[in-house]
Formats: sequence, structure tokens, C-alpha cells
Amino acid sequence: MAEEPAENISGGERGGGRAAAFDAATADSRAEAVVDRLGARYWQKTYGGRDAFECLVRTILSQNTSDTASQPAHDALMERYGPADELAENLANAREDELAETISNAGLYNQKAARIVTIAASVVEEYGDTEAFDAFVREQAPEDVRRKLLSYNGVGPKTADCVLLFAGGRAGVFPVDTHVHRIYRRMGIAPPDADHEAVREVLESQVPAEKCGFGHTATIQFGREFCTARKPACLDDPEACPMADLCEQVGVYPETGDVVDPSEAAE
Repeated sequence: MAEEPAENISGGERGGGRAAAFDAATADSRAEAVVDRLGARYWQKTYGGRDAFECLVRTILSQNTSDTASQPAHDALMERYGPADELAENLANAREDELAETISNAGLYNQKAARIVTIAASVVEEYGDTEAFDAFVREQAPEDVRRKLLSYNGVGPKTADCVLLFAGGRAGVFPVDTHVHRIYRRMGIAPPDADHEAVREVLESQVPAEKCGFGHTATIQFGREFCTARKPACLDDPEACPMADLCEQVGVYPETGDVVDPSEAAE
């Protein structure tokens, strides 16, 4: 198992989130039992406190890009257009070609540069400055914040939910990335043909609000270590997976070595 960092990297200086007790024996649903078992395995983070606009930009940079590629792009962007409390204003006035060059480590950098400049301009026009936008994300009703974020071109549900979680510190938000989407359908907790939003609705209804943020990050870690897309640990050895007794292995066929998307297995 990969070692978790010794300090909280999910929350910013303002901290946030609520501590959660993880006890699979008292779980009220299979989804909660999975998250509780992950809680016994992985470091329990707190959430909230990141600067909201920087978090939004960071998440856009990570779209369709690995962390090892998007992190240098984020660092270069902050060096050129920071500090964080002036980021929206600076990016609103940025030249797209210069921003694209700055974030060239990230995939689709021309497209992302155009979207970031446009979003920054909209934020400055509507809220005045970065800090006012940050306050909106932290203080307004989560459904209103989510609706506003989704109105920006290039911001999908996962990006919006990550901002609500990591910047807003909102309980009850379970962002669904490719790992979360795959794993909970493979386990049989969400329907095999459920899209990302349908998986989110299942998880947010079955996992207590204070455990959702942790469930998101821990599921990603579990997906990287055990429940990979092409070769999950159970394929060769059912005992190798710590979730074996909670999983229906939808689309995983140890007898043949085949692995298909759960939606294909349901056909």
C-alpha cells in the first residue's frame, strides 16, 4: 500500500471538513460499508479551505490529464499569474497564447487556456474580484454554487463538486471521477449503466454526508492500487482485494481473465 502523506493536503490554510468515525460494522448501506473499510486503510483527510478560484483552475487543468502532468502546469500558472487572491483578475487579462504556453504540460492546453481566460473574465465581471468569488463558493447554498459553476463552459459535474469539496468544505459532496464511476458500478452498488451523475446520486444518498469527501479521495486511491480498469486485483486472487466480500464483480470474469465495463456486462 502506498504511504499517505503526513500532513493534510486536501484542505487549505483555513482548514475545514468534519472528522468522521469509520466502523463498517455499523454501516447502514453497502456503500457506507465500503467507505468505512477504506477509512481503516487510508489516511483520513479534512476538506475545505482551498482558494476557490485557484481550485477551479487547478481542477480544469487536471481534466483528461494525469497529476504528474497537471501539477507542473498549475505550478507554472501560479508563478506567472498569482498570487491566489488576485488570480481571477490576472487571468482575465491574460493572453490566451501566453497562458497556453505556460500550462503546456497539461493536455488540451490551448482549449483549457481559452476556457480559463473566459471563466476568469466572467468571475471578475460578476463578483468583482477573486476573494468575492471565494466567499460565494464558501458561503452560499451548495446547490446555487454548483449551478453557477456548471454554467461555465468547460466545467462539468466532477469539477464543480471538487470545488465545493476542496474549497467550500461542503459535507455531502461525493465527486465522481473515472475511478469512482467504475468502482461503484463494478461493485454493484450503482446500476451498471449509470452515468457519472447517477452514480453520484446513489453515493450521496447512501453515504453519510460527513464521509463523502473522504470516500471520494479514498476510492481513487483504492482504484489505483486494487480496482484498476484493466486488471483488478481480484482477477488473479479474490483474497487480494480488501473489498472482495462487498463486491459483485460486475464485468470482471476471473474464470476467463476478461474485464469489461459494467454497462457491457449488463447487456
